[in-house]
Amino acid sequence: MTDTTRALTLPNSAVLNMAPGANLSAYVQAASSIAVLSAERERELAERLFYEECVDSARELVLAHLRFVVHIARSYSGYGLAEADLIQEGNVGLMKAVKRFDPNKGVRLVSFAVHWIKAEMHEYILRNWRIVKVATTKAQRKLFFNLRTQKKALGWLSAEETRAIAADLGVDEAEVTRMEGRLASRDVAFDAPTDSDEDDAWQAPQYFLTDGQADPGQLVEAESFAEDSSARLQVALKELDARSRDILERRWLSEDKPTLHELAAEYEVSAERIRQLEANAMKKLRTAMVA
Repeated sequence: MTDTTRALTLPNSAVLNMAPGANLSAYVQAASSIAVLSAERERELAERLFYEECVDSARELVLAHLRFVVHIARSYSGYGLAEADLIQEGNVGLMKAVKRFDPNKGVRLVSFAVHWIKAEMHEYILRNWRIVKVATTKAQRKLFFNLRTQKKALGWLSAEETRAIAADLGVDEAEVTRMEGRLASRDVAFDAPTDSDEDDAWQAPQYFLTDGQADPGQLVEAESFAEDSSARLQVALKELDARSRDILERRWLSEDKPTLHELAAEYEVSAERIRQLEANAMKKLRTAMVA
């Protein structure tokens, strides 16, 4: 990391060390108190940074444009996100712009930086505005950030308004309609809140899903079948001779299952004989279970 990059990432100015979230009013007041740079001074600082990587010049350029970040952040207040967080993201974009600014392009830094500042804010809004992403394609992003300003009323768009907005933004009318529906919707938690009572919990989406296993008849039938199968198994096991029952229980009903050779050594027979006893016992059990 170069000295310039480190300075743009972690400036040591008192204003930049003051996080907007800690005291937003004080931060805005401090940022507004910094004098606006003249065109000559801005070009002088930009040239020092561009040609000499002057850390102090980069810091002064960033400080002088903090008020501009605050102004842009306030234009996104309608998305329900904290203004302090938007300012933080915009400051990141501002520092990126200062680092990449070329004074030889003949434009002011504010004109160049607006793209970087808005880009960082847009990414933050799209990540945090909804649990479900509402804009993934380029056309959807354009609609997301322009549809609210294009609408002239709080109600749904008419067909004529939809066509006009689609033509103005260069997108399909269907995209306008879909985005309008997404903006009008809201996130709903799937599970009921942990502190909700019985009168409110039933409204959670989890209680509206169909459970195919909840049919009372099927539940009773399954429980009855399990009880009958267990009883038949116990009776069938008792009808086996002691050796066959022991082999079957240890081979199939025990967590610590012995091998055929271990049982063969214990009963002083061959492993093949143990396998035959096990197979015969299983055959008797199957016959008893289906009888």
